[in-house]
Amino acid sequence: MKSLNFNHLRYFWAVAHEGSLTRAAERLNLSQSALSVQIQKLELQMGHPLFDRVGKRLVLTEAGQISLDYADTVFQAGDELMSTLEGRPLASRQVLRVGALTTLSRNFQLEFLRPLVGRPDVELIVRSGTTRDLLAQLEAHAIDVVLSNSAAQRDARAPFRSHLLNQQPVSLVGRPRPDKPPFRFPEDLRSEPILLPSLDSDIRVGFDRLLDLAGIRPMILAEVDDMAMLRLLAREREGLTLVPPIVVRDELESGVLVEHCRIPQLTESFYAIIQKRRFPNQLLGDLLAKSAKA
Repeated sequence: MKSLNFNHLRYFWAVAHEGSLTRAAERLNLSQSALSVQIQKLELQMGHPLFDRVGKRLVLTEAGQISLDYADTVFQAGDELMSTLEGRPLASRQVLRVGALTTLSRNFQLEFLRPLVGRPDVELIVRSGTTRDLLAQLEAHAIDVVLSNSAAQRDARAPFRSHLLNQQPVSLVGRPRPDKPPFRFPEDLRSEPILLPSLDSDIRVGFDRLLDLAGIRPMILAEVDDMAMLRLLAREREGLTLVPPIVVRDELESGVLVEHCRIPQLTESFYAIIQKRRFPNQLLGDLLAKSAKA
């Protein structure tokens, strides 16, 4: 069994956190060439390259990101040992890095991550962004999964895999209106003002298609690409809002909003996008397994 050289690991750890061989060499009081040799020895021992050179930058490979996670744990364990001996123990933690589309329902994100929320041995890092930015981070192994409402395209360069986690109905919701007759879809949209998701939303595309077939041009109050903002506007404004009920679940349960109509043949899909890895994150595997059983 190979024995890991912890001096080499610490050198790698410093370079990975500094993001630069030059800065790490200055921090460690070593020459840049000597530090480079130590990193090469560690890569040879591990049997995997740990960095890719992108221009003048050092970017972690998948094996490098995994090694950094373990190195963080190793050196944190040393800190914990000293803390324990000094009478102030710390708990070690596993890390899951999640990227979530900016427009994605916060309620859905919480439901997916709930099994890990509050666990003292788990650190959750959640980042929001655009699909392009998040997929770039996924490809660079900076995050473990992207939560999105659309599947990623697969190609030979970046073979992303999209796991369908759930499909939710889409409804027209609004404030209670006991003085009005029951809502009729789609006829009443000729006169009812409406809040809609932006044009790049899949459910907006499907909704517009339904209204086009019915020959109806709705009175649009606003187009919003953020589900959290759409939820707030639905509570504050008169009229109807096109939204998956999970987005306004709390408002529906409290009676602040009611579901006036469920849109036929229209659903919102939720995906976990991953990249095939030689060293998968076990926390993510557990979450995907739970979602598959749900």
